[in-house]
Amino acid sequence: MNDNSLLRELNKMTKGTLMESLGIIFTKVELNCICAEMPADSRTMQPFGIVHGGAYMALAETLGSAGSMINTDLNLKQVVGLEMKGNYIRSIRSGLVHGKATPIHQGKRTHLWNIDITDDLGNLAATCRITNIILDKE
Repeated sequence: MNDNSLLRELNKMTKGTLMESLGIIFTKVELNCICAEMPADSRTMQPFGIVHGGAYMALAETLGSAGSMINTDLNLKQVVGLEMKGNYIRSIRSGLVHGKATPIHQGKRTHLWNIDITDDLGNLAATCRITNIILDKE
């Protein structure tokens, strides 16, 4: 499957999910990099007019999980999140929230991904890490 068809498949998978509710759209997919964006709007804001930290985390988990999925044989294995952490650096009030995930470690049983979240100007708003465990399908 080429990168464009994989990108289409990932975006199809978001239908009827939290990702669709938050407006998350995958924008780039490669073996060692996956990107998505999410609007800074009423779906993702907290009451003080900035993007909710939970929305940052949802974007980050979406990217890190998708990154592990595209690097795993899903006919034999399943990807499950094990740990997620994030640091918030700056607020985003409007525009798009951009996420870029890159692998730190991809072993047989665990994957560790770094996800940087930026605003439209490329300013770092948050940095997150997710550890995924790769399990045998039962």
